[in-house]
Amino acid sequence: MNIYRRIFSWIRPHFHRLIFAMFCMLIVALTTAASAYLVKPVLDKIFLEKNIRMLKLLPLIILALYAIKGIFFYLQTYVMNYVGQKIVASLRERLYAHIIDLPLSYFHKHHTGTLMSRIINDVNLIQEAVSGAVTALLCDVFTIMGLTAVVFYRDFKLAIIAMVVFPLTITPVVKIGRRLRRISTSSQEKMGEISSLMHETFTGNRIVKAFGMEGYEKERFRESNNCLFRWYMRAISISTITSPLMEFLGGVGVAFVIWYGGHQVINGASTPGNFFSFLAAVFMLYRPVKRLSNINNIIQQGVAAAIRVFDILDQIPEKKDKGTIEISDFSNKIEYRHVYFKYEPNQPWVLRDVNLTICAGEIVALVGPSGAGKTTIVNLLPRFYEVERGSILIDGHDIRDINLKSLRNQIALVTQDTILFDDTIRNNIRYGCPDCTEEEIIAAAEAAYALEFIERLPQGFDTILGEKGVRLSGGEKQRICIARAILKNAPILILDEATSFLDTESERIVQKALENLLKGRTALIIAHRLSTIHRADKIVVVSNGCIIEQGCHELLLARGGLYRRLYEMQFKDEGRKYAEL
Repeated sequence: MNIYRRIFSWIRPHFHRLIFAMFCMLIVALTTAASAYLVKPVLDKIFLEKNIRMLKLLPLIILALYAIKGIFFYLQTYVMNYVGQKIVASLRERLYAHIIDLPLSYFHKHHTGTLMSRIINDVNLIQEAVSGAVTALLCDVFTIMGLTAVVFYRDFKLAIIAMVVFPLTITPVVKIGRRLRRISTSSQEKMGEISSLMHETFTGNRIVKAFGMEGYEKERFRESNNCLFRWYMRAISISTITSPLMEFLGGVGVAFVIWYGGHQVINGASTPGNFFSFLAAVFMLYRPVKRLSNINNIIQQGVAAAIRVFDILDQIPEKKDKGTIEISDFSNKIEYRHVYFKYEPNQPWVLRDVNLTICAGEIVALVGPSGAGKTTIVNLLPRFYEVERGSILIDGHDIRDINLKSLRNQIALVTQDTILFDDTIRNNIRYGCPDCTEEEIIAAAEAAYALEFIERLPQGFDTILGEKGVRLSGGEKQRICIARAILKNAPILILDEATSFLDTESERIVQKALENLLKGRTALIIAHRLSTIHRADKIVVVSNGCIIEQGCHELLLARGGLYRRLYEMQFKDEGRKYAEL
C-alpha cells in the first residue's frame, strides 16, 4: 500500500484533470449502459409491436448515444494520457536529478546501464500503469456499475445468477498478479544487465575490435537476451492465462442465464425484449470484467517498476545542506589531520592516520605504488567521499562544515582520464562557467595551447567533439580539459598526472599548458612522471594507506627509503629521457 500511496502522490497535483477524466468516463459508461437498456424497446416496440414512431425515433437516439460516447471517450483518453505522460516526465526528471546528486560511491556500486534502464524502461512501465491501466480501470469500473444497474433493473433473480460467477474470479486474478509482479521484477533486472552490457561494449568498442572479441561479446549478449526472452515468456504465459480463465467463467454464467431466462420467456414471465436487453447487458458486462484481470497484470508490472525506481529515490544524496560556511577565496593552508577512510564498513582501512599540510601556493606531489591510496587522498578534499575519522581543514574550517558548492568552487580538477562531453569545444571549455565571455574562452584556450588546433578545425569552437572527445587526439583532449580548469580559475588544483598516456611531442605541449595552469595555484598532484616531481615543492610518499615520507626530491633520495627505490625503478631511465627533452 505504501507503493500505491507514493504513486498516488505523483497523481495528486493533476487531480482536477483526473476529476474531469472521471466525468468523461462516467458519460461513456452511461452511454454504454443506455445502449444495452435500449435493446428492449428496439425488440418489443419495433420488431414485435411494429411501432413506426419508435422506428423513426430509436435509431436517432442510438446515433446520438454513440456520438456522445465517442466524444467523451476521446476526451477522457486524451486527458488521462496527458496526466500519465506528465507524471512520467516529472518522475523521470526527478529520478535523473536525484541520481546526479547521489554520492560518487553509489556510481561505483551500480552499473551505468542499470541506472539508464531505471530511467527509461522502468519509468515507461510506470507510465503504462498510470495512463493506460488506471484509465481502463476507472472506465471499466464505471461501465460495470452502469451495466450492473441495467441487469438488476431488468431481472433481479437473473442478475443474482449472473453475478455468482464474479467472486470466483477474484482469487486467481490476485494470485496471478502477485506472481506476475515477481517475474516482472526479474525481467526488469535482466533488462538493466543488458543495458549495462551494451554500454560497456559500445564505449569499449576499440578494445573489443583490437582483441578480436566480437564473437565473445555477441555470445554474451545472446545469452543475456535469451534469458530476458525466457523471463518475458514466463510473464506472457502467466498473464495470458487470465483471459481464457475469465472467458470460461463468464461462459458458465451466460449458460445459466440463457437456460433460466429462456424458461422465463417460454413461460410468459418475461418478454423477448426484456430478456435480450438483459443478455446484451450481461455480455457487455463480462467484457470489462475480463479486462480488469489484464489491467491488474499491467498495474503489477508498474508496481514492480515503481519499487525499483523508489529504491533509487530513497537513496541518501550528497550532504549538501549540512555545511553552512561559505569560503570565497582559499588563502592559507589545507590540513589533513589523522585522516582514516575505507570504502565499505567491513573492509580494511584504505587510509590510516594521514597527516599532511599544504600551504597556499605550494605544489605537492603524491607518489607511491599502485593502490597505495594516492587517489583516495585527493578525492577526499572535494568530498567525493566523506572522511571516516579525523578531519580535513581548509583555512581552518572543517570541509564537512563548508557548503559543498562553495567548497568545490575552490577546486579545479584535471585527470589522466580525459572527460569530455558530446558537445561543442566552446561548451566543453566553459563547462562550470556558463556565464563567461567569448574572450575569456579564447584566452583560456590560448593559455592551454589549444587555440592553434581549434582554429584549424572547420567549425572552430563550434566543432562537436563526439562521445568522450573521440574526434581529438589524446594531447588535444587533455589541452581542452586544461583550458576548462584555467577558465574556472579555482585557487586549488587537483591534478592526476595529465601526461601519463601521451607521446613525447604531445607531452611537451601539455607540460607548457600545465605550467600556465599551475601559476599562482595550490596544487595536489598524483605524480607518475618525473617532470611533475621536479616541479613539486614537496613530495609525499604514500604506501599501504599511510604517508611514510615527506620532503624535497634531494632529501628523499638521500634518505634511501621507498622514494629512492621508486626513483631507481621507475624514474631513473625516465630522468635521462627527460633531461634530453
